[in-house]
Amino acid sequence: MKTIHLTKEDFLTKVANYEANPTEWKYLGDKPAIIDFYADWCGPCKMVAPILEELAKEYNEQIYIYKVDTEKEQELAGAFGIRSIPSILFVPKEGQPQMAMGALPKASFKDAIDKVLLGKE
Repeated sequence: MKTIHLTKEDFLTKVANYEANPTEWKYLGDKPAIIDFYADWCGPCKMVAPILEELAKEYNEQIYIYKVDTEKEQELAGAFGIRSIPSILFVPKEGQPQMAMGALPKASFKDAIDKVLLGKE
């Protein structure tokens, strides 16, 4: 599996319809997800991109890894209060998503995937 690019329309149908439910987080996916808010001109985003591609292969059937281009999807980035990039949203199947800022090393991603998304100790 590869990372999946999301438009606002995709986000509303695959992740959460924040327009229909502005006050309540309701995840629509069938497995946990990571959402990378990035821009093509962003140096740290370019460092994170190959790590996310590797993780998409390693966690193939267990999670989705989505990418949102903050330049093309400014309204979506604004809805999540994205002020710096990369911003990474970890979305478990149940419960509230958790945001991480900045370029994380692969070990930190794996740790968050295992603990936050897959519920492993």
